Amino acid sequence: MAVKQVLRMGAPLLLQAAQAVQQFDSPGLHALIADLEDTMLAMNGAGIAAPQIGVSLRVVIFGQKATADDDATPINPRYPDADAVPYTVLINPTLRPVGAELEDGWEGCLSVPGMRGIVPRFTHLHYAGFDQYGQPIDRLVSGFHARVVQHECDHLDGVLYPMRIVNLKDFGYTDVFFPNQDVQDD
Repeated sequence: MAVKQVLRMGAPLLLQAAQAVQQFDSPGLHALIADLEDTMLAMNGAGIAAPQIGVSLRVVIFGQKATADDDATPINPRYPDADAVPYTVLINPTLRPVGAELEDGWEGCLSVPGMRGIVPRFTHLHYAGFDQYGQPIDRLVSGFHARVVQHECDHLDGVLYPMRIVNLKDFGYTDVFFPNQDVQDD
C-alpha cells in the first residue's frame, strides 16, 4: 500500500496502550498490514508495530519474508549476526516468559532513529495471538526471535526500549558506539 511516516519518541500515541483488534480479515486490517510491511521493508526494520505509524491497534509484524526464488527465511541486513526470524503478523498478542533468564542485547528502534541501547530481555518466551485472518498463533521461541517479539509488543503497551535500559551509559548514538561499522538508522 504505502510507506508511512514513523512516529518518533516523544509522540504521545507511542506512550499509550493500543486497542485490541475486534474484526479480523477486514479490508482495513489488510491495508494496515500492507502499510506496516511496506514501511518495515523500506527501513530494513526487524519489526514494526501499528502505533509506530499512528494506528492505535494491537498489531505487530516482524521477521523477513522468504522470496519465491528462495524458500529459506532471509536474514535481516541490519542484524546479519542474528538468527533468522520468520515473517509473522501477530495481533492481540499475549507474552509469557519461560523461566527467569535475561540476556542483555543491543537494540534500536525505528521510532528512536540513530540511537542504540543495551536492553535486558527474557531469553525464552511463549507468545500467542492471531494472524490477520483470525487463525491462532502459539509459539515457544528464544534468542533474537524472543527479543524482537518483546520489543515490538512493548510498543502496544506504550513502552519504548529506552525505558527498559538499566544503565544510561549503555544508551547513545549508533555512530558513536559503532564508529567503524556501517550500522543503519533504526
